[in-house]
Amino acid sequence: MEKSIKLTSLNRKEALRYLGYKKNAPDERVEELMDECEELVLKTAVPRFIYKKLDFTVNEDGVAFKNTSMVLPGESIKKHLYKCDSAICMAVTISEGIDRQLRVLQLTDMAKALVFDSLASVAVEQTCDKVEELLREEYPDYYQTFRFGIGYGDLPISMQEPFLKVLDAGKKIGLNLNKSYMLAPVKSVTAVIGLTKEPVSTKNRGCATCNLNKTCAYRGMGGHCSG
Repeated sequence: MEKSIKLTSLNRKEALRYLGYKKNAPDERVEELMDECEELVLKTAVPRFIYKKLDFTVNEDGVAFKNTSMVLPGESIKKHLYKCDSAICMAVTISEGIDRQLRVLQLTDMAKALVFDSLASVAVEQTCDKVEELLREEYPDYYQTFRFGIGYGDLPISMQEPFLKVLDAGKKIGLNLNKSYMLAPVKSVTAVIGLTKEPVSTKNRGCATCNLNKTCAYRGMGGHCSG
């Protein structure tokens, strides 16, 4: 049976943090916008995902995935997959409808567009978290590393192209690239998760390997998402 993910609620606390709220409570108008936009995001989002479990070898050039022509270069991805037996290559999107709705709001109601955008970011991250839950069910004998986004550390963003081809993501979930190797739909994630028999340290989690590194509101305020 084909697996599916349904979002029934969104983490408003995280959305407010994306919007720059820390300890200050949002005013009544922002709360109203959160109500409206959460409903709209949940109505519009169509969570779709694909992943493949691939064996790999490590060489001077990087990480070479077996039965494909893909080699992910750099030291960051080598470190990420250190002591891993195999890797999950995954792609997640909440689909084009979210992008279309955001463009409409940007022309008609910028305040609502900002709130909608923050909740859409939460939606794609929650979808990724649910995919990870599915992976834990499918591979219960393995520990999982955190998600390593394509384009972070010293892994070039141009590797989005072969990565999506390996997954056949355009055909399977409607996920493509623009000329700058940015994902379309925008609210999408590509990442590598290592599978290992050994407990995984979380000490390397951080901004360099975060999917939202380039657009993070926390970093823009001089902070980070861990509190």
